[in-house]
Amino acid sequence: MESVLFTEQKAGKGKRLGFATLNAEKKLNSLTQEMVALLYQQLMDWEKDEAITCVWLQGAGEKAFCAGGDVRCLHDKIIELGAEQAQPFVQEFFEKEYRLDYLIHRYSKPIIVWGDGIVMGGGIGLLSGASHRLVTETSRMAMPEITIGLFPDVGGTWFLNHAPGRTGLFLGLTGAHFNASDALFVGLADRFIHSEKKQVVVNALQAQDWTNSDEKNKIIVSVVLRQYESLEHLPGGNVRPHFDLIQKATDGETTEQVVENILAIQTDQKWLQRAVATLKKGCPSTAHLVFQQLQRGKKLSLPEVFQMELVMALQCALHPDFPEGVRALLVDKDGKPQWQHASVSDVPAEWVEAHFQAPWADGKNPLQDINGLE
Repeated sequence: MESVLFTEQKAGKGKRLGFATLNAEKKLNSLTQEMVALLYQQLMDWEKDEAITCVWLQGAGEKAFCAGGDVRCLHDKIIELGAEQAQPFVQEFFEKEYRLDYLIHRYSKPIIVWGDGIVMGGGIGLLSGASHRLVTETSRMAMPEITIGLFPDVGGTWFLNHAPGRTGLFLGLTGAHFNASDALFVGLADRFIHSEKKQVVVNALQAQDWTNSDEKNKIIVSVVLRQYESLEHLPGGNVRPHFDLIQKATDGETTEQVVENILAIQTDQKWLQRAVATLKKGCPSTAHLVFQQLQRGKKLSLPEVFQMELVMALQCALHPDFPEGVRALLVDKDGKPQWQHASVSDVPAEWVEAHFQAPWADGKNPLQDINGLE
C-alpha cells in the first residue's frame, strides 16, 4: 500500500488539481522518511507541470491530517546503533523533512492543506508554510515536543515567533493543545471551513476558470475558500481569552523565570491546568531549548531557522533525553521518563549551549544550500 496517494482531477480551462493524501490512517498519518521523499518529489514535479494549477494536501481518514514525524524510528535506530553511529540516519530524517517544509513555504503554486483532526508536530510543519491553511471544527493541534525531550522544530522557531505576543513561547513550553479558533488567532490557519463542506469546496475549485499565473490562481483559491467559510461552528478558543495571563506568565528574562511563572498559575480553567501539568512533567532540557530557540531565532531568515533547527535536532539525538522521552511515551508507554536533570534550574548552561553547536567536523550545514531555492 502506498504511504502517500497522488491523484489529479480535471479543472477549468484544461487545468488539473493535484491531490496528495498521507496514507497511514492507523498511525494517524505520522510522517515517515518514505512519505517525506514521495511528497517532496511529487511537489517538485507538480510545480514544473504547467497543467497543474493547485495542490491539495490532506490525510487519510477523519482522525488526523498528520500527528507528527515518526520519531519512534529514530529512537529504535539510536538504541540499535548508539547515538554516534545513528547520526547519518537521524540527519537524513530531519534534513529531508525540513527540506520538504521549506519547499512548501516557498512553493510557487497555491497549496491548500486540509488541517482536519489531529495536526501536531511534523503535521504543523506541513501546514504552516502552505499558501492556504484550512482548519475545521475537529482540528486539534499542538507542538508537544516538551513531552519527548525534543523541541518545536519543523520551522517552529519561525511560526512560534510570529504568533501574537509571547503566545508562541507559551505553546512551545507547555505543548498545549489548541483548536481552529486558536490556530486562526496565532497565525497558523487562514480559514475555518466545516468538515462537511470539504467535497463542495473541491468541486468549486474544479469549476474555476484557472489561469497560467500562479499569483492569479492563488487569488482564485482565496475567493473560493472565502465563499465557504462559516464561523457559526467555530469552537471557542483558549489562547485569545487567556492572552493577558499568558503575556504576564511568559514575561521573564530566563527560562527559569518563565517556567516558574507558568507553574505558579492558579486557575480552574482546564485548558490552562493541562498546559501547566504538561510543562511540569516535561523535559527540563527542552524548556531551555524552546526559550533559547525563540530568542536566537527572532531575526533569522527562514533558511537560517531550518539550519539552526537541524543542528538542534541532531544534538537532541546525541543527548539522552530525546530517546528516553520517546521510550516513555511511545515505546514502553510507561509515562515515566527519566530526564537527565530533575528540574529546569538544574540544567547547566553548557548542556544547553551544546545543543546549538554544529556536530559536523567541517562545520558545513547540510541545509546551507536551501537559500538557492528562493
